[in-house]
Amino acid sequence: MTNELPYDESHKWFAPAKINLFLHVIGRRADGYHLLQTVFRFLDVGDSIRCEPRQDGRIVLATPLPGVADENHLAVRAAQALRTEILLVASASMARSTKLGVTLHVDKRLPLGGGLGGGSSDAATTLIALNHLWRTGLDRAQLQRIAFALGADVPIFIHGHTAFAEGVGERFTDVTPPPAWYLVLVPPVAVPTAQIFAASDLRRDTPAMAASAWHSGAGRNDLEAVAAALYPQVARHLDWLRAWGDARMSGSGACCFVAFATAAAADAAHAALPSSMQGFVARGIDQHPLAFI
Repeated sequence: MTNELPYDESHKWFAPAKINLFLHVIGRRADGYHLLQTVFRFLDVGDSIRCEPRQDGRIVLATPLPGVADENHLAVRAAQALRTEILLVASASMARSTKLGVTLHVDKRLPLGGGLGGGSSDAATTLIALNHLWRTGLDRAQLQRIAFALGADVPIFIHGHTAFAEGVGERFTDVTPPPAWYLVLVPPVAVPTAQIFAASDLRRDTPAMAASAWHSGAGRNDLEAVAAALYPQVARHLDWLRAWGDARMSGSGACCFVAFATAAAADAAHAALPSSMQGFVARGIDQHPLAFI
């Protein structure tokens, strides 16, 4: 661990993207939640969040998202959830706790509805940053509990390492895939996660895999066929990527990717991208930049 601060002089904290190297739906619980198996891997691209602590007890979003009420923004919800947790356990420090607030500036670089975990990563980074800035002293297990209440993809960003995930996405076994650079394409559509999971033709009975049996390239994304059928742009982008390798969709879409062994190979594919498509090259990283905070 270095002595470097996890943010720059203006308190910007990194919120990395994730991709799902595979995603299987192996069942469904009685409460409707789907049982999943997946491998989450972080990328070296993402959003950034600037946190300005304040002493009036308010959670303020300085960078609202069009069409999203501030109170529904995942970074705001994360800040409010952490503050609520603090107030529940506060005693002698109650006076200080009630004054804890923050102004959040979220620099959104990741697409909405893209399957790259942008909102979930923003929520996790907000929890980590404010736990540090507010000096609340919660451990990772406590942050994980708050994270899970915010969304199924939030806990992996608190966990902080590439992992084979099970259950509804909350049980992790660390894995380390080979180094890779990814060409990620961003179709011009936002795919609602709930729509994909509600589809009648979604396969929900893929046989379970042991974490120890997974290897890079194994598995598929069970959500991919559903998303591609509903959104032709997703299918089109996947088709183009398949000329370069084993193309996959991330999460419930819409973003798609293919892995390369070198940055040069990924850059060459990116250079061949038609002008009608948008994408970027990113390196896979196996440890969250804020893992030691």
